[in-house]
Amino acid sequence: MKAFRVILLAAMAVTSFPALAQKLNAAKVPVAVKAAFIKAHPGTKVRWDREDKDYEAGFTVAGKEASEVYSAAGIKLSSETEINVSELPATVISYVKTHYKGAKIAEAAKIVNQDGVVNYEAEVKGKDLVFDAKGSLIK
Repeated sequence: MKAFRVILLAAMAVTSFPALAQKLNAAKVPVAVKAAFIKAHPGTKVRWDREDKDYEAGFTVAGKEASEVYSAAGIKLSSETEINVSELPATVISYVKTHYKGAKIAEAAKIVNQDGVVNYEAEVKGKDLVFDAKGSLIK
């Protein structure tokens, strides 16, 4: 009986906390989503993930990692492109130096939402910090 409870609790934990992004076979991606991506990036090799109710296309452009998130209707919701740390706003670099003394920015990205609003992401000590275009911390 005790083993059953342990298994039940483990099963509940697994189903209660699904992965944020789940790998997805291209055959399970809606036609509208694939068509929108192909129109924007003809001939580009893509990896698909599911993020909640949306679809994320991961790909490489000019040697840099990029991704775009689409609604099920094929509307692009956001894009994220890897950038060099030196391309981050100076205020972002200053924030990291002040609040994470001695830490290095491992990765950086530029994020643009469907309204054209630009944010920046800096990975520091395994944590993704998000900043607005002026370099103010958002999360």
